[in-house]
Amino acid sequence: MPREFLRFTPIPLSTDVSNGLTRPSDDLLISTPRGLYCPPGDFFIDPWRPVDRAVVTHAHADHLRWGSKSYLVSEEGAGVTRVRLGPKGIVEALPWGASRTIGAVRVSLHPAGHILGAAQVRLEHKGQVAVVTGDFKRHVDPTTTPFEVVPCHLLVTESTFALPVFRWAQADQLPEDLGTWWRRNQSQRRTSVLFGYALGKAQRLLAALSSDQGPILIHGAVGKLNDAYRAAGVQLPATLPASPENARKHQGAALVIAPPSAAGGSWIRKFGPYSTAFASGWMQLRGTRRRRAADQGFVVSDHADWPGLVDTVRETGAERVLVTHGYTDVFVRWLREHEGLDAEVLATPWSGEAEEPAETQEPSA
Repeated sequence: MPREFLRFTPIPLSTDVSNGLTRPSDDLLISTPRGLYCPPGDFFIDPWRPVDRAVVTHAHADHLRWGSKSYLVSEEGAGVTRVRLGPKGIVEALPWGASRTIGAVRVSLHPAGHILGAAQVRLEHKGQVAVVTGDFKRHVDPTTTPFEVVPCHLLVTESTFALPVFRWAQADQLPEDLGTWWRRNQSQRRTSVLFGYALGKAQRLLAALSSDQGPILIHGAVGKLNDAYRAAGVQLPATLPASPENARKHQGAALVIAPPSAAGGSWIRKFGPYSTAFASGWMQLRGTRRRRAADQGFVVSDHADWPGLVDTVRETGAERVLVTHGYTDVFVRWLREHEGLDAEVLATPWSGEAEEPAETQEPSA
């Protein structure tokens, strides 16, 4: 790709960059108080406040905000988007790789591999290409379409786990690890309670379980999203509601999946003797499981690990990189010093998935 760059006006930067690069006069992306805006297309990407037209990467709450007049999402993610927005949201769906011209900009959506329907937004204008990844992961799981590398001049990337310590093991070990923990608890007549956020993580955990081992109970926040996954063709095992009746009936044999917000309340007490576990990328950090007072931790993340982030920047061929959501300063510094890239921090009000634990003051998994 030619050595040209798309101009971006970040808010605010943690460091000042003044490198004298010449940029095109037309801004393809700018930061505004309502979020990331594309002037030649007159639309926002993952806006923080209500706007007329929103292009949304995925349905997690820090990317999908209520109140906009219309939403453009991937066809795969339309179901979970409608669950999150309710009946009043106007949702338009675009198949993977299909393009739509909005204003003067050619827009297409490409798989991000984060959760069901998570998309990267590709923008093309006057021969320049920008890609906004949203959240993404490079490891393959059966609940979402795998990540696709999209070449670009400008890359806007997340950095949730942008530290070299974060390196995910292959996901094919997860079913065995979960099954072993569940069997151990069953032998002790303890109900297994597994925490992971309701959209994406819960379904990934479910896909790694077998109802042949015992009954699987689900928190109400997980159930309606499971329906959207099944409607999209994702295979999930049979489940039961985590009602008081089912809790008593299957005490000591069941595995329960619930969002982290259910960990500290009275809801969990109905299961009698139980063992708890958290599924999160943060479980790779020593001490995180202890701070969560969990019996078990499973290192499972729906975000790219350190090698995945680095490989993505390299493989896209991006010459300018804007870093958001996570260890932004660390990743920007590394990209400048080791890759020689024009990299800057793009600040947002968010630092990760809102449903994950925040006691470590780290962006969530």
